[in-house]
Formats: sequence, C-alpha cells, structure tokens
Amino acid sequence: MDTNKPTATILQTKQHFEILDGLRGIAALAVVIFHFMEWVYLDPSQNFIGHGFLAVDFFFCLSGFVIGYAYDDRLAKMGWLEFFKSRIIRLHPLIIAGSVLGLLAFLFDPFGGHPELYNTGMVILLFLSSALLIPFPVMEDRGFNLFGLNAPSWSLFWEYIANIVYALVLCRLKRGYLIVLTILSAGAICFVSYLAGNLLGGWSGPTFWDGGARISYSFLAGLLIYRSNWIIRNNLGFIGLSILLSLAFIMPFTTWNWISEPLVVLLYFPLLISLGAGAVLKPGLKKCCVFSGKISYPLYMTHYAVLWMFGNYYNSHKPGTMELTFVIISGVVLLVGFAYLVMVVYDIPVRKYLSERRNKRIAGK
Repeated sequence: MDTNKPTATILQTKQHFEILDGLRGIAALAVVIFHFMEWVYLDPSQNFIGHGFLAVDFFFCLSGFVIGYAYDDRLAKMGWLEFFKSRIIRLHPLIIAGSVLGLLAFLFDPFGGHPELYNTGMVILLFLSSALLIPFPVMEDRGFNLFGLNAPSWSLFWEYIANIVYALVLCRLKRGYLIVLTILSAGAICFVSYLAGNLLGGWSGPTFWDGGARISYSFLAGLLIYRSNWIIRNNLGFIGLSILLSLAFIMPFTTWNWISEPLVVLLYFPLLISLGAGAVLKPGLKKCCVFSGKISYPLYMTHYAVLWMFGNYYNSHKPGTMELTFVIISGVVLLVGFAYLVMVVYDIPVRKYLSERRNKRIAGK
C-alpha cells in the first residue's frame, strides 16, 4: 500500500472548537452591520460600529489557528494536492454563489446602479474574475474593488494565498522560524497602519498589498498560537467572549487609529483566540454556537449584493431615521435567513456531493 496516498479517514474533518465557531458568526454579523452603517455615515467617527472591518483580521487569525489544528498532523499524509482540493470544496461554492448574486444585483438593481457603463464583454469578465477569484479592480463607480460584483471576496483571495503558502512552506516550518516571520509581519502591519492611518485597506486595487500585510500577520499568529499551545483555560464562555470581541468593533474611530487598530490586531485578537480555544461552553449555548459558526461564511459571502442595492436606495430616497432603522434591522434579519437558505439548499449539498465523489475516487485507488 502506498502510504503517500490519502484515505477517506485522513480527509475527515476534525472536531470543532465550538466557541470559536460561534465567535466567527459574531464577527460575520459585525461585518454586515458595518457595511450597512458605512453607507449611512460617510464619516467613520460617527459610526457606532466603525471598526467592524477588523472582523476580517479576526477571521484571518482564526483561520491560521484552525488550519494548523486541522492539517498540521496530516497534511504530509494527504498531500498538498488533496489539501487544496479540500479547501476549494470548502470555500469555492460560496465564492461562485456570491458572484452570481452580485451579477444579478448589478444588472437588476431596482434602485439604480450603472450597468449601462459596462459592455457585455466587460460584464462577462467581471463575473469570470469574481467566480475564479482573480482580482479585477476596474469598476470606478465601486471604488475599484478587487471584486466589483462581490466585494468581500478580497479576503477570500488572500485566504487562498495563505493556504497555498501554508501547504508549500508553513506546514514544514519550525516554530522558531514561524516566530521570526510573525514578528516581521507585525512590523508590516504597523507600517501599513502608519502610512494609511488605519487598517481599512486591502479590498481595492490601490490598497491591494495592505491585504497581504493584514493576512500575513494574523494567519501566522493564529498558526503560532496553535503550535505553541497558547490555550488559556477560562470560564468566560460564549457570551463573555462575544462581548469582548464586540468591543473591538465598537471602539471609537479616532485620529489614533494607526496605533489602536494594530494593537487590536497584534495583541487583542490573538488573546481572544487563545481564550476562545480554552473557554468552557455551557450546554445550553451549544446549538447557538453551532448555528453561528455554520451561518458565518454563507452570510459573509452573500450579503454584499444587497448592500449595493441598499446604498443606491439610501442615496436616491434619503429615508428618515425611523424608516432607515427599520430597513437596516429588517435587512440584517433577512440576510441571515437568506444565508441559511443558501447554506441548506446549495452550499451543504454541493460540498457533500463533491466530497463524496472525491472519497469514492480515493477508495477506488
């Protein structure tokens, strides 16, 4: 028997850290609310959740921890090719779904938009680049987003890059070298924050490399936490840690962001990952954490099509405070419900089908 060939057992998913899964859902919800509110308050200092974008850095740190936990001890056996297939099966169905939704919202936005500015060939290129996760920042009316049809895909692009680097380099890297890389990437985060005044970049063509700095540190820090077993046993639970995580998103937006934001990313989020991995989950909150974790990625990848329509609605109708409050609260609730529907009807069945096909192929070898 060839021990280098993967088996179905090796490919099985490990048990999850349920509180960390739940915190992922809290972060995804913060992103959605932040995206609504940034249309309302162009001045982020007036936005009560002005730092909601830092949820992406939390995602990156959590990803490094989870990837290390899930694959450090079995990547050599399964091989880098099967690892890439696992990640594509996990991530790409929703990348395609987000691209389709983004295209439909772009073409049929009832509140405006400017599809007439783009010919058919350009629209096809925009869709293909989004579906294939190839940055294509050409939409000036959308701030030169790396992915004009589905803006959040920028972080998935860097997630893929991090996964590739992990499989080819980081999985074999000794802890000492990992510490050096983490320190160097921390310097990059501080440099980016100093130049830009904040860590908001990464999503657009002009700020492309800011995204590289953001994932470099956070992913490495998460991986380092796992390999160093920096797990802090505590009784904060899901509720306590959710409150602590939310504090990072609602902290004031000031002229000192270039200092406060790196501190959150460099120290606070890794601390929360360590606490989340070691926290005790009350049985009554298990279902809540499981649901929160499952819905987080579908919510993150499907919400922005509606946000472009909301922005056009807000700019064209200028709703009052009461109407706006109702629209935003209803929008968040409906987006969570829609994400659940996409997850149940599309994402889970597609991933199950692809996984079963791969397992049958492996078993037949």
